[in-house]
Amino acid sequence: MDRMLVVVFDNEAKAYEGKRALLQLDSEGSISAYSYAVLAKQADGKATIKQGDDSGPLGTLANTAVGSLVGLLGGPLGVAVGATTGALVGSAYDLNNARVGDDFIDDANKQLGPNKVALIAEIEEDWTTPVDTRMEALGGNVYRRSLSEVKQTQHEENVAALKADVAQMKAEQAKASADRKSKLHEKINQLESRIETQIQKAKERRESAERQAKAKVQLLKTKADAARAKAS
Repeated sequence: MDRMLVVVFDNEAKAYEGKRALLQLDSEGSISAYSYAVLAKQADGKATIKQGDDSGPLGTLANTAVGSLVGLLGGPLGVAVGATTGALVGSAYDLNNARVGDDFIDDANKQLGPNKVALIAEIEEDWTTPVDTRMEALGGNVYRRSLSEVKQTQHEENVAALKADVAQMKAEQAKASADRKSKLHEKINQLESRIETQIQKAKERRESAERQAKAKVQLLKTKADAARAKAS
């Protein structure tokens, strides 16, 4: 089952140990780790990605569920990132792309207080004991949530609502005075621009989901091939 994992530690050293333990579980075949990052909250509440350039088999964090969750956990002050992870910022605050409920984000944020450090990862696991045992031994508090399916519903509903507004304004425009026609024309142009933006976002999300799905399939195939080669 694909899950989002947030493990909160008291310091960076423990978080890095947690990351190494996660990767060891992956190499053992206990789980599959698709994408991960280490996020630290400073005393003033600012968040910093400590390790985001090494983001796992899916590559860059941009447009991944982990990337979006990192941005959401960064809070209103945002996330400080280096040049190698700069691509993350654009999609960091998309709740739908994080594919977890806002209650999970609230719970994780409550635990990820000042001077705390979190290991955030998208993983596949058949049972929870391997991860929990390793992380708890390191003093980590584990929070997980199954990932929801990638859906286009919200963008489709937004586009439908915007098109309804455009249709109404065009109907009004046909009967309006010259001055009113001009104002309506401007508003229609703005709405049509928003429609194009929503359509583009839906396309990007669909393409991103397809790329990630292919990457996961390839990763699992590579692991299976390696296991067969080792057994033969």
